[in-house]
Amino acid sequence: MDESGALPDKLKEIIAEFSAAPKSLRLPLLLEYAGKLPPLPADMQGTLERVHECQTPLFLRADLDDQGAVRLHFDAPPEAPTTRGFASIVSAGLDGSELSEALATPEDFYEQMGLAELISPLRLRGLGSIVARVKRQLREAAS
Repeated sequence: MDESGALPDKLKEIIAEFSAAPKSLRLPLLLEYAGKLPPLPADMQGTLERVHECQTPLFLRADLDDQGAVRLHFDAPPEAPTTRGFASIVSAGLDGSELSEALATPEDFYEQMGLAELISPLRLRGLGSIVARVKRQLREAAS
C-alpha cells in the first residue's frame, strides 16, 4: 500500500533520494544528513523532551507556529550519527509542513527509504519512536 500521498513533498523527495540510491550509498547518505541537523537555538535548551526509546540521548520539541505550520527542534550528540541523521531527515521532511501531513506520516516511513535492511531492529524502533513522539507533541500543541 502506498501511503506516500499523505506525506509532505519535502519528505517524499528525501524518501525518493534514499530509495533511488544504491544500497551501499544509503548509510553514507544518512551520515551526510547527520551533519545537516540544524543547531538548537540557545533559548530552547532544557525545553525538549527526551526520546527514551533511542539508544543514544535524543531530545526533541514539536510545535506549531502562528500560521499553524509544524516547527521541529532536535538535539542529538555528534557521536550518534545514525540518530542525528534520522532526526535531520525528520526535521528536513516535516518542519514547515501542515499539521495534517505530519500527523499522517507513518512511523515506519524509513522502510520506504531502504534503511530497514541497513540498521538494527533496536535502532529502527528508536527511529519510529522519534516520529511517534513528534506526532504526540503536535497533537498536544494543536489542542
